[in-house]
Amino acid sequence: MVFLEFEKPLENLYGQLEKIRQISEEGDIDVSDKIKELEAKIKIKQKDIYSNLTGWQKVQLSRHPERPYTLFYIKQMCKKFVELHGDRKFKDDKAIVGGIGKINGQPLVFIGHQKGVNTKMRQYRNFGMANPEGYRKALRLMKMAERFGMPVICLIDTPGAFPGLEAEERGQAEAIARNLFEMAQLKVPILCYIIGEGASGGALGIGLGDRIFMLENTWYSVISPESCSSILWRSWDYKEQAADALKLTADHMLEFGLIDEIVKEPAGGAHMEPDKMVKVLKAHIKKNVAELMELGAEERINNRLEKYSNMGEFDLVKSKKKK
Repeated sequence: MVFLEFEKPLENLYGQLEKIRQISEEGDIDVSDKIKELEAKIKIKQKDIYSNLTGWQKVQLSRHPERPYTLFYIKQMCKKFVELHGDRKFKDDKAIVGGIGKINGQPLVFIGHQKGVNTKMRQYRNFGMANPEGYRKALRLMKMAERFGMPVICLIDTPGAFPGLEAEERGQAEAIARNLFEMAQLKVPILCYIIGEGASGGALGIGLGDRIFMLENTWYSVISPESCSSILWRSWDYKEQAADALKLTADHMLEFGLIDEIVKEPAGGAHMEPDKMVKVLKAHIKKNVAELMELGAEERINNRLEKYSNMGEFDLVKSKKKK
């Protein structure tokens, strides 16, 4: 188990709990009372730590190395998942995965960023940073979903779209813009879940939908705290201040009206009880898909357009007439 800096008080308690359990197994001694006592202490400490997280601490939790990624959720939620590859133009981008799966008999098209579970796989997946072909693959699958009347589920977890020269040469900005244009008028329901990091256009490229949700310990922003710090202060040392200034947590996004709901995580984060998080997410998807399927395609599209038209605040200034 990996503990972040602000979780260090828990590390000692979990260490004690592990030792007591080993003593119980090796010596056949009844230490159930001590185990219950430590478990109670852990719950109290967790509540104390996780109820007062800063923006930067939530960013750290969203990047936890043991946090579940897209493929874990999909394979746990669906008894059978068929992954589909390629954009039919250039190649198959490993940073975005997609395919068809079923939840309780309802066929769904899943699309999401995949970071990789170890160093080798993270390199293979380009750390979840998609190239243009990744977004074009996503659009191809969305159009296929539209033809066959299957709702689209987008799982977002990326530090941003890949910023390399080759990505720009192949039309990174155009690919993301095209997705936004097409998703705005897609005839089937679209549910978007931020399950980890939601950075910049990389997240937005598969992030326009009928309903947008964030898991409790995730973030969503135009820029990462580190990049913001390097631009404003010429150093990464101010990333904590940048995280607070950006107001990038799920609570802030809900307050601003940019998301529809926050999906609660188990105590300590999704990585502490991934199976429980899967059950919560599966039930949430099932409920929202059922609600959206009751609406007609035209009504969903109109609601979607109105939703995004109402975002933000602005004033209209009347121009002065010339005499």
